[in-house]
Amino acid sequence: MPIIELTTYIKSERKIVFDLARSIDLHKISTEHTKEEAIAGKTKGLINLNEWVTWKAKHFGITQKLTSKITEFSSPHYFTDEMVEGAFKSFKHQHIFENKEDGVLMIDKFEFQAPMGFLGQLANSLFLKTYMKNLLEKRNKIIKEFAETEKWKSVLK
Repeated sequence: MPIIELTTYIKSERKIVFDLARSIDLHKISTEHTKEEAIAGKTKGLINLNEWVTWKAKHFGITQKLTSKITEFSSPHYFTDEMVEGAFKSFKHQHIFENKEDGVLMIDKFEFQAPMGFLGQLANSLFLKTYMKNLLEKRNKIIKEFAETEKWKSVLK
């Protein structure tokens, strides 16, 4: 099972970074290039424990739907979302937030399994893991940009 681990240092308060990471509205902003939209479940605001969201987006030229649910939650320390239904065989995304001297270390641990057995493993090695890492890095860049400026106030009303 491929695992992507990212660490992003953000000069902001942990609660702000935590809330931006679970914001449906900020997620939409960070995925504009895929035309991602929340179409069912929690479709705006901050997602919480046991809540779910269904996303519709275009990846690899194909419109796809994916439903994920928050399965673990301790504000402002960590939360986990897991796929309930979608294109992957499975995924689990842990979001961890550690206080540092002048900010927060945001840690992502994203584990996933592609469908289709051997073909899925081949897709992982050829492009899927890199594609997913790039999506997460873009998302983290947006979280950092909003958290380190006054932009966070436009999302966390």
